[in-house]
Amino acid sequence: MFGDYNLFSYFCILKAIHFRLPMKKDSFAYRVFDLYYDGFKNMKLGRTLWAIILIKLFIIFAVLKLFFFPDFLKEHAGGDEAGYVATQILNQ
Repeated sequence: MFGDYNLFSYFCILKAIHFRLPMKKDSFAYRVFDLYYDGFKNMKLGRTLWAIILIKLFIIFAVLKLFFFPDFLKEHAGGDEAGYVATQILNQ
């Protein structure tokens, strides 16, 4: 009766079709989505550029933080970070 589907999967398919929110093709949201979807789907040089951007962000946030930004709070608080911050705020 239902082909390869059992009763539960057939019900789920009908429910998904019934409750699907249709998106009008002339709506602003659809046009924005279509612009980005089509652009990322067809890019060739852009994938390389995105890879370079992601590598640069990793270097900025991971590597430079390790070498140039020490953990000031860990060095000065001695295990009681909340107490150290509270005393520094109250003393100013």
